[in-house]
Amino acid sequence: MSALVAYRAAVRAPIGPAAVPGPSPVHPFVLSTTEFEQTTRRIGGTGAQVHVSQEFAVHRLLREGETASTGLEVVGARKEGRGVRLGLRAEVRGDGGDPVCAMVTTVLLTGATAPEPFGAMPPLTAPAGSGPGEPVTRTVTLTRADIARYAEASGDLNPIHLDDEAARAAGFDRVIAHGMNVVALVTELAADLFAAGDPARVRAVGCRFSAPVHPDEPVEVTFRPDTAGTVVAFTCATPRGIALKGGWVTLGAGDD
Repeated sequence: MSALVAYRAAVRAPIGPAAVPGPSPVHPFVLSTTEFEQTTRRIGGTGAQVHVSQEFAVHRLLREGETASTGLEVVGARKEGRGVRLGLRAEVRGDGGDPVCAMVTTVLLTGATAPEPFGAMPPLTAPAGSGPGEPVTRTVTLTRADIARYAEASGDLNPIHLDDEAARAAGFDRVIAHGMNVVALVTELAADLFAAGDPARVRAVGCRFSAPVHPDEPVEVTFRPDTAGTVVAFTCATPRGIALKGGWVTLGAGDD
């Protein structure tokens, strides 16, 4: 099984196989993970990294067998009470140098004291839709096995996702799901509900992270599509409160 197929299968484990084949629209995040971690560790040391927000502009899906390249830039920093917030932009390009996906990430480096503030924090604003349609709600649950499967497929083996003791040492009650696992799962649900299951129709995804998701707890995902069916706003909530907020998925007509 290829890495692209394995990743999407891991994401979809709680909801079943895909109706339309193809890679996950957010798979490019996996390709940028190493550079992302090296950059943030160099700046923030060994302190915890809290994912604050994430945005994708999807130009096209990755293709099997292509060699993609990534580039990352730190565009802004500001100091907060708990550390330093960074804004980062990354771009993934395909074999011929054509753009695949552009990503904007904000992360809080807890305990960090450098760098000094510079640049501007990238805004995160959902696109305007054509007016509110009927809301749709789905409830999903990530098990420990689902989380472990995602860790293997994504290469993110941070022990806070796999070991209760490590999670408690980081300030959590027990292991937590990867934030990007939840985002990728919501993207799949949106494609299933509003794009006939076709991942190639996903053009953009964005959200803010509000609280972690624990294994075996229900996650209620509320979608609010616009009347044109092109902008789907979403929130995710657990019994403990909002997990993802201010989210959206933008849908197009399909891949060229």
